[in-house]
Amino acid sequence: MQNRVVERMDGWRRLKARFPKNWKIKIRAWNENLIRRVPILSSLRAKLIIPYVLLTLIIALIGVFIITQLVAGSFQERFGNQMIESSRVTADSIVRREREHLENLRLLAFMQGVPEAIMDGDEASLRQIFESLAINNKIEILGAIDRRGGGIVTLVYQQDGDTPQTSYYLGEDYSDFEPLRQILDGKTDTLGDKYAGLLSSSVGDLLITTAPVFTSEEEFAGVLFVGSRLDTLLSEIKLLALADIIMIDTQGEIISTTFTEPEGGFGELLLPPDLVESMAFNTLNRDVELYGRQYSVLYAPLEIRDASAGVLGVALPNDFIVGNLSTSRNSFSVIFTLGTLAVILLGYILAQHIARPILRLRAMSQAVAGGDLEQSSGLMRSDEIGELANAFDIMTLRLRERTEEATRLYAEALQRARELADINARLQAAQAQLVQSEKLASVGQLTAGIVHDVKNPLAVIKGLAEELTEEPDLDEYMTDSLKTIRDSASKANSIVTDLLKFARQSTPDMQQRDLRSTIESVRRLTEYLTRKANVEVASIFPDRSVMATYDPQQIEQVLINLLTNAVQAMPEGGSLTFELRPGEHEVELIVSDTGIGIPDEIRARIFDPFFTTKPEGEGTGLGLSVSYGIITRHGGHIEVVSKIGIGTTFTIHLPTHSEEFVESPDDEEFFPEAEEDVTSPGR
Repeated sequence: MQNRVVERMDGWRRLKARFPKNWKIKIRAWNENLIRRVPILSSLRAKLIIPYVLLTLIIALIGVFIITQLVAGSFQERFGNQMIESSRVTADSIVRREREHLENLRLLAFMQGVPEAIMDGDEASLRQIFESLAINNKIEILGAIDRRGGGIVTLVYQQDGDTPQTSYYLGEDYSDFEPLRQILDGKTDTLGDKYAGLLSSSVGDLLITTAPVFTSEEEFAGVLFVGSRLDTLLSEIKLLALADIIMIDTQGEIISTTFTEPEGGFGELLLPPDLVESMAFNTLNRDVELYGRQYSVLYAPLEIRDASAGVLGVALPNDFIVGNLSTSRNSFSVIFTLGTLAVILLGYILAQHIARPILRLRAMSQAVAGGDLEQSSGLMRSDEIGELANAFDIMTLRLRERTEEATRLYAEALQRARELADINARLQAAQAQLVQSEKLASVGQLTAGIVHDVKNPLAVIKGLAEELTEEPDLDEYMTDSLKTIRDSASKANSIVTDLLKFARQSTPDMQQRDLRSTIESVRRLTEYLTRKANVEVASIFPDRSVMATYDPQQIEQVLINLLTNAVQAMPEGGSLTFELRPGEHEVELIVSDTGIGIPDEIRARIFDPFFTTKPEGEGTGLGLSVSYGIITRHGGHIEVVSKIGIGTTFTIHLPTHSEEFVESPDDEEFFPEAEEDVTSPGR
């Protein structure tokens, strides 16, 4: 007993020595490495679902294997039954065809004139009788034989499409045909005096049924036979039996078959003569290969009118079993797969029911940590998880209340900041408008102060220069100098006139007018200017009238100023477009050109008085400033967008409804009446 215990302890030590001492540590490290590579394995949901899924899959695979084996046996049995049924159908079809032959023979034998025609060898009468009967009863082979076994006439009928065709053979010798010899020798059997058999002739391989014909005086006149081509008969039987047919004679040779002869011949289908002879009451099942496919062939005795005529075989491809087995396997696989998925889904739902509350609390914790305090567990449970969820909801509620208070205070601060920013923006806009008004007021003061003091001396200078040029004793130098003084005085007078026009800023005569007609008027006034500058002018107007409240003369002045500036900005020619966009409360009048554009650094100054980019002496810089003042007085505003090398677009916004004239408080103070000599729009 002690020795046995020692042996067991030694065996345990040897077994333990096979494993490394740190095997537990290695297994734990392997598990940790797997979880690190596949993090989802460490989740609670995975620990609940994965073992359940693996067990379900194993059971499903075992079930598919067992069912497939059962189905395979069932298909083997069904295949054997189908072979037997196909063989029975084939044999019955041959018997049925032989009976059809007998019925046709009885009909023909008792037709008037047939025995006499056979007795006399009347080929013409037999042809006439045979042809009508063959066409009506669809008889393929029909013939008459004299008492010596010589063929009188043989009719062959075939259907070529919708047209029946018949042909005749004369004088063939049938004396060696055994069923015919039986009748010629006057023999009978248990079934009577009619015989049937297989015949190879010039027409082809035939199934022939023969019957004797007697005259009204019971004198033997000859033999009638009815036949069917074996290839046609077997093709018809194939459709009924759903199998290929092989007909073998008593020598083991193939008489006819529905198979197409392969390159190697029908050697696989042939049977030895002794085997055919031994199959009188037996069947034989063989597997053969044709056309690269495996076939099962069932051989059975071929009997015609209870007489052995050879062997009849039916063949079905083996891949029928494989195909059906594969289909069944696939079907059961689909069924088991769906069942497995349903079981997995059920397990998933159960696992979710267990894990969802815990995962919900985890997600809430992460959301609260991310700043979302609108979380609520929504768990109404009486267990420990429910208590945890309730405590978490209370904590989240208190955090949310404190955060909402802080958010409210922050929103108030932002609102006040926005209000201050809005006020500041309005102040800046008012300041910009005030600056522009101050500029205009300053120009008005300057103009009012100098217009009388400058225009009168200029008129004196111009007048004296014109009078002196009429003196007869002046030389050419003096005459040219006086003309220069006169021209310079005229230019100075024109500048002062522009200043006067800018300073006066007359009150607009507001009228409800169609802006389209005003634009067309401007186009007519400037037609010569634009044509000379090679500028193409286009208008984009709505079909209906575009009504607005404005002073037509002042708006024409504004448009002429903009058109003149646009023409000067296109020295090489270009295109100018007037566009009207009517709105509910205002109309947009857009003037766009394809000129050189206005640089960004000077765009903010183009409406300043006396600002110009033209060379010295070519412009006063008052055209856009006057236009700005006119549009402002109409209660509108003007915008400009420009891109260097592409062009400039001025957009004038005019109110559509009649409003009070916007009057500057400084008009009377800074724009007194002054004399005016010349009126010319300038920039």
